[in-house]
Amino acid sequence: MLEKTFEPQAAEPRLYAQWEESGLFAPRAAKPTDGAADAYSIVIPPPNVTGSLHIGHALNNTLQDILARYHRMKGKAVLWLPGTDHAGIATQMVVERQLAAAGNIGRRDMGRDAFIEKVWEWKAESGGTIVRQLRRLGSSCDWSRERFTLDEGLNAAVRKVFVKLHQDGLIYRDKRLVNWDPHFQTAISDLEVEQREQDGHYWHFAYPLADGVTYEHPVAFDEDGKATEFETRGFIVVATTRPETMLGDTGVAVHPEDERYKGLVGKEVILPITGRRIPIVADDYADPTKGSGAVKITPAHDFNDFGVGKRAGLAALNVMDAFARITNEDVPEIPAELVGLDRFAARKAIVARAEEENWLREIEKTKHVVPHGDRSGVVIEPWLTDQWYVDAHTLAQPALKAVEDGATVFEPKSYEKIYFEWLRNIEPWCISRQLWWGHRIPAWYGPNGEIYVAETEEDAREQALADYDSEVVLTQDEDVLDTWFSSALWPFSTMGWPEKTEDLQRFYPTSDLVTAADIIFFWVARMMMMGQHFMGEVPFRRVIINGLVRDEKGQKMSKSKGNVIDPLGIIDELGADPLRFTMAILSGTRDIKLSKQRIEGYRNFGTKLWNAARFSQMNEAKRVEGFDPAGVQQTINRWIRGELTKAERQVSDAIEGGRFDDAAGALYRFVWNVFCDWYLELAKPVFNGADEAAKAETRAMTAWTIDQTLKLLHPVMPYITEELWAELGKEGPARESLLIGAEWPVLPDAFIDASAEAEIGWLVDLVGEIRALRAEMNVPPSAKPPLAFVAPDAVTAERIARHRDLLLTLGRVSEIAVAEAAPAGAVTFVSGGTTAALSLAGIIDLTAERARLEKEIAVFESDIGHVNKKLGNPNFVSRAAPEVVDEQRAKLAEAEEGKVKLQAALARLDAMAGA
Repeated sequence: MLEKTFEPQAAEPRLYAQWEESGLFAPRAAKPTDGAADAYSIVIPPPNVTGSLHIGHALNNTLQDILARYHRMKGKAVLWLPGTDHAGIATQMVVERQLAAAGNIGRRDMGRDAFIEKVWEWKAESGGTIVRQLRRLGSSCDWSRERFTLDEGLNAAVRKVFVKLHQDGLIYRDKRLVNWDPHFQTAISDLEVEQREQDGHYWHFAYPLADGVTYEHPVAFDEDGKATEFETRGFIVVATTRPETMLGDTGVAVHPEDERYKGLVGKEVILPITGRRIPIVADDYADPTKGSGAVKITPAHDFNDFGVGKRAGLAALNVMDAFARITNEDVPEIPAELVGLDRFAARKAIVARAEEENWLREIEKTKHVVPHGDRSGVVIEPWLTDQWYVDAHTLAQPALKAVEDGATVFEPKSYEKIYFEWLRNIEPWCISRQLWWGHRIPAWYGPNGEIYVAETEEDAREQALADYDSEVVLTQDEDVLDTWFSSALWPFSTMGWPEKTEDLQRFYPTSDLVTAADIIFFWVARMMMMGQHFMGEVPFRRVIINGLVRDEKGQKMSKSKGNVIDPLGIIDELGADPLRFTMAILSGTRDIKLSKQRIEGYRNFGTKLWNAARFSQMNEAKRVEGFDPAGVQQTINRWIRGELTKAERQVSDAIEGGRFDDAAGALYRFVWNVFCDWYLELAKPVFNGADEAAKAETRAMTAWTIDQTLKLLHPVMPYITEELWAELGKEGPARESLLIGAEWPVLPDAFIDASAEAEIGWLVDLVGEIRALRAEMNVPPSAKPPLAFVAPDAVTAERIARHRDLLLTLGRVSEIAVAEAAPAGAVTFVSGGTTAALSLAGIIDLTAERARLEKEIAVFESDIGHVNKKLGNPNFVSRAAPEVVDEQRAKLAEAEEGKVKLQAALARLDAMAGA
């Protein structure tokens, strides 16, 4: 007999161990008849090896596991390939902190080899945390194929790709601007830059015009904006939030159509402090409507300025070193007292000097967005350095065409726009990082600076021999590759490329990729580029984008807000299944509003299923050898067979289509509303009756239906379904396999019985109407009013007679009669085309009930007026957060619906009183 409750804390580790030991996580062996359609593959977005399971991982991996378990039960050879990412900067930071906390010397004192050894030690001890946590979620990955982006196989693949792209002219070395993190001393990607709004200033500086040039600057205007007064100026005003960068200014830009400055284009200004002459250039980047309309151009320290400098042929002068301290290497005229100063100290000194020398015209307070390193927390400096780059524009063209032609599709399709937008405007990809942990760049430098790119140092030496008569000392590039470079190869490198492995032949291209929208361009697009270039086809057929998990109010989760939901805490307390079901059923929205209460609600769903199985067991509903549901005779059994068939269609279609919310919704409705609330209620009189044949059939049908339901629910809630499968399997014929290895039900159309559906549908609707009316009219639960049908037709009369006992029990009525007219003091309603009357005279207090309804209607009217006032205020609608506005609209709709229902009840009450 089933225990009273399911205990996930005890069951989950035991069940997961059984799954692993069964070998079913690995794809089944290939059959001679297998074709491409018999394989299903998916690669895990590799979490950082430093990571711990967060709610985004819980969502993403639940959806992947649903797909893997479903296709496995459909009989396909399923490969869900797991692994972790070495996460260059994150891992290096973790280990450096640990070394510091233990009082050890820093990595630079330790040296590269010793430090890397320490990182590998850390990885061996702590790097598997998130993998263990993925198991707790129930992820059915093939752990025997687990990969790591720095394992030897992937290392070889990365080296080969780098060398081939270099040979193809698609990897090159260039001096360009990068996001520079002065703390970690490395370039970082846009993804690792966090834009933070903060208070700041615009400092307005007057740069004097060279050679005594002056011009007439407008200072007053008429109503049409035409200048009416001018002043003669020998300077041009520019504004900046970063005064320290002025030391590297190489131009001032004005808009080519700006009448104020047309005569100055081609002239020069004298850059304060340095005394350098720099030109005034015309460029569309300068906005005549902002500030003075003139902007200082520092190509070596601003991304927009870099573009202006390229167009105008301006020099790029670096005035900072790797620590963001002022340097005079490129600009010897920088005063000695500024050299070596931190950028922010230099800022203060420059502003003080501007004030002292009277070229500071104004200080304007402002709020502006400042880039910070997401891990270091320091302000990022755009910095001009020599780095390695990928010609992403060339690689992007086949990747664009693949999605345009439908070789790879996005679900939802709207996300293709993000993909297209980024690829069509793609910039060169900086792939070098000034770190030690990562794939070291396979390039060696000769004594005269020659670069030899090769897979091994031996190959590089062979290349060098062509330039030198004898062996020379080669020095390997100190940099490592951007983590996204190795991740871009993930779908094929993990399957053994460049070797022509059986896995590659069988499982590439992969079937699906499930990932988040924020890495469409950082990861998805780059995998598309590399897959097309090296494999000649797309890396995946479909990209399913999951939403962002927010708190119940729609706000982003953050530790500082205290609104983070820890999935491991939820699993500890409630089990993995309720979390998984919640993730699935909420996954259809772009932003998922999650609360612990919602997860607890879906735990109740699991409890409902457990109790239904227990009830069935108590009523001797056992599996019967050779039972054929096609032959059932009882109407309720023919009905539940059809309802199950419809549910199977809905769940299968939804999972195939990547609509996990629809699949979970269909499962919820069938299990709770159809099977538990109706079928088992309708089966009770049969279980308790004297018709042995009906009883035996209904018991067998109940057991069979539960079995099929467990199969349908298994991909979403694997633990509780596997436990029930085992426990219920102890009675009746022996199970052929664990539930994870069971065959997915595919039920025939013939199982849908129109006559049974019509009859039970009539009964369900009728009881539903009676229950709704009782609630609406505030009928006490203990009261059993009489029910009368007004002049029913012959079919309905037969149904009434057949289901009289069920109507008495389920409708909680005292008697059932057929009448020519509704009795006095009865409330009428229509169900199934027949008028019915519930006699409430003497059961409810009409006066008190009318007062209650009127009071509740007044509350709704007050709410409606209050919300309408808010929504009618343009300031509220434009300034409030979108989720707040949506919440108010939902509140309005709910109030209006409630008011309509109560008004209908009041009308019924009045009709009853009139009668």
